[in-house]
Order: sequence, then C-alpha cells, then structure tokens
Amino acid sequence: MVEWTAEERAAIQGVFNKLDYESVGRESLTRCLVVYPWTRRYFGGFGNLFNAEAIMANPKVAAHGIVVLQGLEKALKNMDDIKNTYASLSEFHSVKLQVDPVNFQLLSDCLTVVIATRLRTEFTPDVQAAWQKFLAVVVSALSRQYH
Repeated sequence: MVEWTAEERAAIQGVFNKLDYESVGRESLTRCLVVYPWTRRYFGGFGNLFNAEAIMANPKVAAHGIVVLQGLEKALKNMDDIKNTYASLSEFHSVKLQVDPVNFQLLSDCLTVVIATRLRTEFTPDVQAAWQKFLAVVVSALSRQYH
C-alpha cells in the first residue's frame, strides 16, 4: 500500500483542478502517438493516424484522451486503493487489448510533459514529485495483470 502525505494529496488534486480534460487529453495522447509511433497499432480503428496533424485533428484521439483523464480521476478518488480500483482495467488492457504495459509509462510521461508546459512555474519540483508518484502507482496498477 502506498502512503500519501497531505501535501502529496493536495498537489495531485491541485494538478487535476487545473486540467482541461479535452485539450490536455488530446495533446497527451497525440504526443504519445507521434513520439512513439509504434503505439498507434493499438488504435487501428481510429482512422487516419499518419502524421501529427491528422492525429491532433482526430476526434477519436480527442475522445480517448478524455477517457484517459477520467480514468486517472477515478484513481484520484481512490488513492488509497488504486490497485483494486484498476483491477478490471488492467485485465481489459492485458487480455482483450493485449497492450504492452510499457505503453502506460510512455503515455504517463507524455501527460507529464503536457502538464508541465501548461502549469509552467506552478509545476514545482515538489508538485512534480507527487504527480510522478501518483502516475507510478497508476502504471503499476494497470500493469498488475501482466505479472
């Protein structure tokens, strides 16, 4: 079980309070698909993903970006039991979608870059440390089914 300080909880909640799910979700998923093009194989039903402009304009990418952030919000609301909160999602990604769990970390890194560019000086080292810890727990929970 992960222990969270009051400061970490407040920092993570503070990041969420400043997120525009539509733009941050779309930009984060777009960044992942552009920077790591092999991740596109999991989105074959999304249509044109041939270049950055097409990916950014793709409504299915935008919609899935929102889904990702809503999933993270679910973890935020269950910070003391993220592992069990994500059990079915881990199984779904492992068994049905067969997503390589490394991709969870890649997307979390892209999300962090986007958030850092948005929050700028508000994304202090302490806020980033809490955010990275949160994402590490989420990635671990999503990867649980694979172990």
